[in-house]
Order: sequence, then C-alpha cells, then structure tokens
Amino acid sequence: MTWTQRCIVFCGVGFGSGLAPKAPGTFGSAFALLFIPAWLALGFFNSVLIIVLMSLLGIYLCGRTAELMGVHDDGRIVWDEFAGQSISFLPLVYLGQMNWLWVLIGFALFRLFDVWKPWPIRVVDRRVHGGFGIMLDDIIAGIWAALCILIYLYFSRI
Repeated sequence: MTWTQRCIVFCGVGFGSGLAPKAPGTFGSAFALLFIPAWLALGFFNSVLIIVLMSLLGIYLCGRTAELMGVHDDGRIVWDEFAGQSISFLPLVYLGQMNWLWVLIGFALFRLFDVWKPWPIRVVDRRVHGGFGIMLDDIIAGIWAALCILIYLYFSRI
C-alpha cells in the first residue's frame, strides 16, 4: 500500500477510532463528539457547510477505503459516523442548546437509528453501494436524530 493509500484508509477508519475490537461504529461516533466545540465555534451555517463537505469527501474516502480493504461497508470504516453524528447536533448548534445532556441524547439517538436502521435507512443500506451508500445511511440516521431533537424542542416550548 502506498503512503497516499494508507492516509486514505487512516481517514476512512476515523483516524484509528474504527479499529476498536468491539463496536467500532460506537467508537467512531464517540470520536465525532470531539467536533462539537468546532461546530459551536463555527456556528450553524458554517457547520452545515463543513458537514456537507465532510460528507462529499466521505463518499470518496469510504468508497476508496472499502476498496483498499477489500470489503463493502465494513464496521471499521467510520468516517460516515463522523458526518451522521455531526448532523444530529445541528439543531442544538442552531438553537444554542448544547450541554452534556444533549450531547448524550444526540449520541444515543444517532446510534439508535444507525443500528436499528428504520425506513429508509435499511433500504439505503441494502440497495445503495459504494462510498455513496456507506455515507448515505449514516447521513439519514443523523437527520432522523436531528428531527427527533427538533420535534422535542418544538413541543417543549409550546
């Protein structure tokens, strides 16, 4: 493997966080919690822009990592968790509601949707392949988690 390929795989496995022997997706999602200060500092619109760029880059990184590792959507590939987990926190960044309780709730909701794979996540996971498929199911899980947070916050203010 060339130096460039090793760098791609290193990024694809979440800077090593996806190499945990058990629950690599959970470790990748937990690593993504380190991005929260950046999202808060950047603000909502800049965070959305960076997450979109992270997701577009992730299509390439995840697809190429899978190719280099000779796998499809291997659990060790967790760049997709970075994007999905980050999406789940966008309502909290927008509303300035971030605290440790919300961090835990956002983490738990994203992991729930990522593991449970309700519609349409399950369909995407089974039918969409390559880097796009690897990224898309986690992006949707992040959107589901963000929607749950938004709905709760909306109804708790009424």
